[in-house]
Amino acid sequence: MRRHDDDEVHEHDRGLSHDLPVLARRRMIRLLAGAGVALVPLAGCTSEDGSSSSAADCAAVPEETAGPYPGDGSNGVNVLKESGVVRGDITRSFGDSAGGTAEGVPLTLTLTVVDADSGCGTPRKGAAVYVWQCDREGGYSLYTEGVTDENYLRGVQETDARGRVAFTSVFPGCYPGRWPHVHFEVYGSLADATTATAITSTSQLALPKEVCDAVYATEGYERSVDNLGRLSLESDSVFRDGHDQQLAAVTGSVEEGYSASLTIAV
Repeated sequence: MRRHDDDEVHEHDRGLSHDLPVLARRRMIRLLAGAGVALVPLAGCTSEDGSSSSAADCAAVPEETAGPYPGDGSNGVNVLKESGVVRGDITRSFGDSAGGTAEGVPLTLTLTVVDADSGCGTPRKGAAVYVWQCDREGGYSLYTEGVTDENYLRGVQETDARGRVAFTSVFPGCYPGRWPHVHFEVYGSLADATTATAITSTSQLALPKEVCDAVYATEGYERSVDNLGRLSLESDSVFRDGHDQQLAAVTGSVEEGYSASLTIAV
């Protein structure tokens, strides 16, 4: 296993055999729309505050690569079948791991899963969301040298009546070649998630630049400053062809911690 070096462009989430078909489909949709080709309209969406928005705002979250470190059994280890993975606080390792804790600026993730076919107005109660992310040094538990014995920053939650899940985490670092992000998989049920079967959607959440700048000015995130300076959402291998359905709304401060929210239409 290799640690993330500042001068290395990583293969995290950048496998061409996986990415190109997905990105090509998304670019084709935009080209068709620009050429005036009619697309199937969707009913109006409802935002998290309950307000109604136009049908054009309702679109399924783009499918993205899970990258090489999902921990869902598709590339080596499978944390989803381990007792204790269903949890809200993902800052600590669990089970037979080394028992470490991920350090960093506190981050609460609130994800709302809605039904795209109904115009984003219907919450997906009883679905499940698996999230995973890197730590503040850019390492992924279970895979990266130095944290292979840890399984922190990974967890599953079942959506409530409003389609929501919430995770207590830390703000991820920025490693070379990728914009700061959080991975997630949506499953039809908690049983599907904990058996790692029947994934409904795989995608990624992007974090706003101004928040990243504030966090990376704090102790422990020093390596992220230069890495972020070489990137933009428009140049990122995953987000560069559009991130409207993936850019989280973030509130808070370094002192109090941040809250990031995203509505996921599937």
